[in-house]
Amino acid sequence: MGITRKTKSVKALLEVFEGCNAAMSTTALIEKFKHQMNRSTVYRILERLEDDGTLHSFIGKDGLKWYAPYTSEQQEELGLHPHFQCEDCGKTECLPISIQIPEVEAYNINTASILLTGKCKDCED
Repeated sequence: MGITRKTKSVKALLEVFEGCNAAMSTTALIEKFKHQMNRSTVYRILERLEDDGTLHSFIGKDGLKWYAPYTSEQQEELGLHPHFQCEDCGKTECLPISIQIPEVEAYNINTASILLTGKCKDCED
């Protein structure tokens, strides 16, 4: 997998996710890059990276779309996994647990999303 054209803007967005398991909201990404690219460019690149399998997205407790990188294991399986969002600090990340979507008679399920909320280990102390 790999996006075909790695422009300066694509590289800048990819660098945000390098070496981390954390997710970022579209709002935070637009704010971070507001002096480098316009919001439609951010959305377009995120969509391309998701279509390419480099990033995945989910809806957070705030109703915003969040993006996170796939781990090497997730890229191999592209499996469903839950996400955790801290109610205190807002930290949002992928959880390293695979989830199987059950087959439901008379329904063709294409996607599913599981978001767990609570307090992260840093906020529990």
